[in-house]
Amino acid sequence: MKIVILDGYTANPGDYSWKELNTFGEVEIYDRTSPNEVIERAKDADMILTNKVVLKGDTLAQLPQLKYIGILATGYNIIDVDETRALGIVVSNVPAYSTDSVAQMTFAHVLNITNRIEHYANQNRKGQWSAAADFCYWDTPLCELEGKTFGIVGLGNIGQKVACIARAFGMRVIALSSKKAEEMPEGIMKANLDELLSQSDVLSLHCPLTENTREMINSQSIEKMKRGAILVNTGRGPLVNEADVAQALADGKLAGYGADVMCSEPPKADNPLLKQPNAFITPHIAWATAEARGRLLATAIANAKAFITGKPQNVVNAL
Repeated sequence: MKIVILDGYTANPGDYSWKELNTFGEVEIYDRTSPNEVIERAKDADMILTNKVVLKGDTLAQLPQLKYIGILATGYNIIDVDETRALGIVVSNVPAYSTDSVAQMTFAHVLNITNRIEHYANQNRKGQWSAAADFCYWDTPLCELEGKTFGIVGLGNIGQKVACIARAFGMRVIALSSKKAEEMPEGIMKANLDELLSQSDVLSLHCPLTENTREMINSQSIEKMKRGAILVNTGRGPLVNEADVAQALADGKLAGYGADVMCSEPPKADNPLLKQPNAFITPHIAWATAEARGRLLATAIANAKAFITGKPQNVVNAL
């Protein structure tokens, strides 16, 4: 059994071990693999583990030994699911490993925008507080979350965790969800998209990227939002039209945009959001806490073991 890890660095830059995989067979580990290196590195592989290396049509056809793909993530859009099914290749993902970490990052963005901790820390390093005429000073709006409306798009594991935190802050929580009204978790009111846009003081995106959700936040939807609303995206970059969000920030329609994901990663240097002072972008790290990565690797290895023992788990391409 030959196991090839195509891009192991982001999930495990060295603080965890892959050694348990050695009990299953020969293991080759690559930190990163470019598209033109995939076939050469994986041509004899029985099993592949990948985070962001794309495995679709033509590539899969040139990997005759391949029987299993383990995705080092929850999302599996990098895989041609129909093609793997046709070829008899089992594909597993790692669900729910980053729920707490992503929810935490969501509120890190919310609190950064409402309280501007980094801004004031930097101002104080420049001597602003030391030179103040009063015992305190502020030069940005400061607002309290209590009593505000928190809107959520997508009420899966992360969306529900975020809702729980929002309620702890005393916020009214509404959500766009496929759940029926009577199935909504306690303390969360079901809303349609127009209601969500018009009522939310904070709008947070936690839905999958589909043709229906791609660029769901654009100039038309932003126009329906409250002036001064906060938008947070820890879901998928293309859920928003980045140029439209940048313009809304420039116009003051949005008070702030907190995002951990971009349409192109890494983003291009001329991305309009990077020039907006009220756009706060983190480099896709919400999932990357040590604790979340530990859960990710443990489940990925357990998935591989389950496949080898004939009882595959977390399969995303089952018939």
